[in-house]
Order: sequence, then C-alpha cells, then structure tokens
Amino acid sequence: MARKKNVTFDDIAKYTNFSKTTISRYFNDIDSLTLENQQIISDALVALNYQENKVARILANGKTEFVGIIIPDLYYHFYSEMLDRILATYKDFGYKFLVFTGNEKEETERSYIQELLAYKIEGLIIMSHTIPSRELAELPVPIVAIEREDKYVCSVNTDNYMGGYQAAGLLAKCDCDILLHINSPCNDAIPASGRIRGFQGFCAEHGLPNELILRKFGHTHEASKEQLTQVLEQLETSFAGRRKGIFVSSDTLANILLNLLFRKYGKLPEDYLIVGFDNSLISREAVIPISTVGQQIDRLAYEAVSLLVEQMEERKKRKPVLLKEPIHKMITPVLYRRETTG
Repeated sequence: MARKKNVTFDDIAKYTNFSKTTISRYFNDIDSLTLENQQIISDALVALNYQENKVARILANGKTEFVGIIIPDLYYHFYSEMLDRILATYKDFGYKFLVFTGNEKEETERSYIQELLAYKIEGLIIMSHTIPSRELAELPVPIVAIEREDKYVCSVNTDNYMGGYQAAGLLAKCDCDILLHINSPCNDAIPASGRIRGFQGFCAEHGLPNELILRKFGHTHEASKEQLTQVLEQLETSFAGRRKGIFVSSDTLANILLNLLFRKYGKLPEDYLIVGFDNSLISREAVIPISTVGQQIDRLAYEAVSLLVEQMEERKKRKPVLLKEPIHKMITPVLYRRETTG
C-alpha cells in the first residue's frame, strides 16, 4: 500500500492562495489574521485532512501544551480522584499533563518543578503543601493551587468552614452527647483548617460540648491505622457510654475508623456516629456508606484547569494582560447523609 503523503504548509498555501508565512501565522500567531482568513485556512485544513505535526510546532513556537501537576500522594482518596478529574479535562481544553507526587519532601518537590520547567510546561497545578506560595509565584509559568496555602497564587478551594459547620450540624441533629473532630495539625493558612473552625463555630453557637483531636496520620494506611487505633482507645476510655458524634477530616480516615469499629464489635455501635469529608468513592463503597461533606471534586478540577488555561492562553497573545492579583475561587460543599449517622 502506498504511504499517505503528509500535508505541508506549502500544500495549504497553494490550496488557499496564501503565502506560507500567512499559514505559519495561523498556527503560531493566529490573532494577527482576520477572522475571515482564519476561517478560510480552517476550512482548508478540513478539506486537505491535515494532521498537525506536534513536535514541529513545539520546535517552532516553544508551546508544548503541557501542564505540570504536583500532588502530595495517591493514598488519600481525595487526591487520586482529583487527579482523575483533572486528567479528564483534556477533552475540554486539549492540554496534556505531567504528574509528580511530592510526599512532603521540599527539595524533592523543587527538583520536580525544575524537571517540569525543563519539559517547557505552560502552567502548573499544585496540591502539595510543602513549598510556600510566595516562592511558587516567582516561577515563570502561571500557577493554580487546590486546597493548599495560596496567598500569592491563584487557587480553587472548597468552602471548608461551611463544610465543618455542616458536619457539626448533622451530628447535632443525631442527639449526640459529645461532638468530636479528628484532624491533622495545620496552620490557619491551610484551607482545611476551616473544617476545624467551622466545627468549633457551630458547637460554640449552639453551646454543644465538643473536643478536637489532632494527630499526624501520615501518608500510608499503616500509619493512619496506628494513629486511629490509639484515638479509638482514647474515645472508649474517655467517653464510654456516651453518644459520640465524630467528624473525621477525610473519607479515607473515616473509613479506617469505621473498619476498626466493625472489627471490634461486628457492627457500627449505636453510640458512634461518623461523618467524613470529601465524598470520595470510598465513602460510598465502605462496609456501610459513610455520611460525608462532599467536596465537588468535578467542579474543583474543572475550575482549576479552566483558571489555569485562561492565564496560559493570555500569555500567548501579542500583548498579554497578566493578572495583577491572584484569583481565589470558592466551591460550596454538599452534605450527604448516609448510614453512619442513622
């Protein structure tokens, strides 16, 4: 079979009666052409069944259509689902992704960023907490953060305060004797700290007895299980016989706590009520479905990529107008009541 001939700029120029320079401008500086001429060339590409040589285009204009992603880990279900939803935006925006997991190692993440820049990424989405946003803002590409400190870079976050408030409100309706919140230590600059403030805010407004339990749960199942086993022992000792409403900072940890209770009692005891956070798949597939404050992961991912694409596309213009201040978008959480709250 004869090999099909690749369509060249020369072929397109002859078909449209434009110069090869004009055809090149269509691919590399399209705003310099009139809308009428853009349409003529676009129609010609369809008629000629043109297939773009991506490598040649990258060499010509330096634009790779690559976006970097740095994610803390794939252990917590929120991160793995967020990554899946971000990758799915390729069909909407056409950008491809290079992904690294940071594992809270600062110098490792810096080396990853340099690696990504060497691949000529056009933008960066970052979910890890290691490198401060002031440093990230100095990078030569636009940045969008998700659920991390974001003072100096654009971001998309869940309204974590509302989520903590919703969780406490649901547990309060279950006639609990004590409300408890299990979380990791975090400073006020981290969006997830809003879960603590929202939980405590509701309890303070309604005069409800409550306690905050802070532990470093790590990034492995074994580490999290060890810490939650100790927490459960503390609950059994300190609040025996009392109806305990427990708000856990993630569905991943809520599921481990639920499994520990099932292994000990063969069921979820009536004096334990549990609410997680994320609405990740694990909350729906647990041994019994877990009530949770749902982060709208689809929306978070789409809004983050959309915000980044706006900045990347602006930089491709002849006279780009860059942002003077970071844009911060907030997504409302959705409460899901399931079997762990009766």
